[in-house]
Amino acid sequence: MTLRTPSRLTDEVERHFEKDGYIFPIAVFERAEAERYLASFGDYQAQNQARLEKLSPKDKYQVFAETHYVLYWVYEIVSHPKVLDAVESLLGPNLLVWATDWFVKMPGEKTYVSMHQDGTYWNLTPANVLTAWVALSPSTPSNGGMKVIPGTHKQPALPQRETYAPQNALSRGQEIDVEIDETQAVDIVLQPGEMSLHHLWIVHGSHANTSSTPRVGIAIRFVTPDVVQDSPLRPLAMLVRGRDNYGNFELLSPPSREGDFSVKAHKEIINRIHSSVMISAKK
Repeated sequence: MTLRTPSRLTDEVERHFEKDGYIFPIAVFERAEAERYLASFGDYQAQNQARLEKLSPKDKYQVFAETHYVLYWVYEIVSHPKVLDAVESLLGPNLLVWATDWFVKMPGEKTYVSMHQDGTYWNLTPANVLTAWVALSPSTPSNGGMKVIPGTHKQPALPQRETYAPQNALSRGQEIDVEIDETQAVDIVLQPGEMSLHHLWIVHGSHANTSSTPRVGIAIRFVTPDVVQDSPLRPLAMLVRGRDNYGNFELLSPPSREGDFSVKAHKEIINRIHSSVMISAKK
């Protein structure tokens, strides 16, 4: 079911999320805003092109992950009032951004994301966690847009295996280890400036980009302050709305508007967060 909705969600839309585990499309950016952020992303990608050419698909997180901690224009996206209004409708008034990932598929790239459940390896409880997927370019079935299987967030956690497949964009190539009926999947179709929201435990993934249109979007991982992560180090987050009365996360300040990008500082943040989601692979 597709529900075109403004950023403050209606009761009908909230019921849909509770039942099926996702909602889309939600209008969050005006066209000019989306174009400005896409241009900023293009500049960032160009500045890091030499690094990207040396990295495998699954290692590109070293460039595309956790940029909201170090780039002010990305912080603008994750703290945008329309984004936060929609998330607040589902999670409440106190919101942290724990992590972000740019999911970029250029025409002809073979990169894909296998069907998986985020809750299996994020080690976050309770499940007051959701992902906002914000599109800066069209996201469609032909250019590798996300698809979800409705209602799977209500089922017991499914077994997953780690494939380390070279074209899989996930860190360990994790995928559901039982048969999944993809004929039941819903394509999350978004236009620039629209976003979707999906539950921590919904089964989702995406195919490669077989079109001539780039697919550019950012996944923003929101948590409430009461969430706890099973982690070797105190996890990082950024408070973007309300208050944190729990102290479960070490809160980082937003990046400076005039700040210089530091590869070293970026790597340190990525390594800190990556160690928390990799812990399940070591158990």
